[in-house]
Amino acid sequence: MLNRRHLRVKVLQSLYAFFQSGNTSLDAGEKELLFGIDKIYDLYLYQLTLIMDIGRQARKNIEDNKNKKRPTADDLNPNTRFIENQCLNGILSSKALENKLKERKISWASAPEISRKIFLHFRESKHYQEYLKSDLNSFENDRSLILILLKNYICESELLHHFYEDTSIYWLDDWELVNKMIIKNIKAMSNGNENDFQPMNLYKDLDDKRFARELFKKTILHDKDFSPMIAAKTQNWDIERIALMDIIIMKMALTEITKFPEIPVKVSLNEYIELSKMYSTPKSKVFVNGVLDKLVEELNGENKIKKKLQS
Repeated sequence: MLNRRHLRVKVLQSLYAFFQSGNTSLDAGEKELLFGIDKIYDLYLYQLTLIMDIGRQARKNIEDNKNKKRPTADDLNPNTRFIENQCLNGILSSKALENKLKERKISWASAPEISRKIFLHFRESKHYQEYLKSDLNSFENDRSLILILLKNYICESELLHHFYEDTSIYWLDDWELVNKMIIKNIKAMSNGNENDFQPMNLYKDLDDKRFARELFKKTILHDKDFSPMIAAKTQNWDIERIALMDIIIMKMALTEITKFPEIPVKVSLNEYIELSKMYSTPKSKVFVNGVLDKLVEELNGENKIKKKLQS
């Protein structure tokens, strides 16, 4: 689920918090990093179970209407197309997803009004009404509606945004990533049977988890080595006025370039220049790129960069 860029971002955020707080406990910092990464998976599962709960709300709404004291003809003979949606039922029937939810104790039991309100909003929409009236009856059409539900009604829900903001500080920056993963997940479905939806794993493999831990620890452990190197290449800058985020990005880049022999220098440089564009000042890309180029040239001249030959 998480690629190396996502992991670099989480390490960057954790290092920023570590240095800002004046923390000296490497173990506590690493624990906080892994906890923050792990919380991304909870958000992923919350979003998925919200889709499921909206389906359950639709079914409950039909049953409630049938049980009215004076049900109408439409109440007694409802359009059941949405609750029969193949994509929705593929997610609902996924045993693998059910096991993940039970394992992590993820549910909306404490906030049932969120799925109810999103469903009521969705039910009144042209997307929902046109779907009920459509003659198209295919898995692809069913899947398209669920993607519309996610993108236009779940992701755009202010009530949901406020809930997540109040629930965990870790989810503010992970929202977009998680929704992209779920969209990818749903697009991979093909028939809606109980084995069709397979939840992603948090890490692609254990080596990625090791990478995040080692990058965090080694950047801190070699902080005193890299600080004077950066200072020497920024003599024309007031070091106190250089953004802390830029300094951390360059220290991470130097750590990766010198301590991770399996990662090509060019890959590391490109990744950290991208991070500077995403998380620092508008001028950071040029600044970080220029300083790192000088440092890599110096390190190469001193034969301090050892890389494995790529097969």
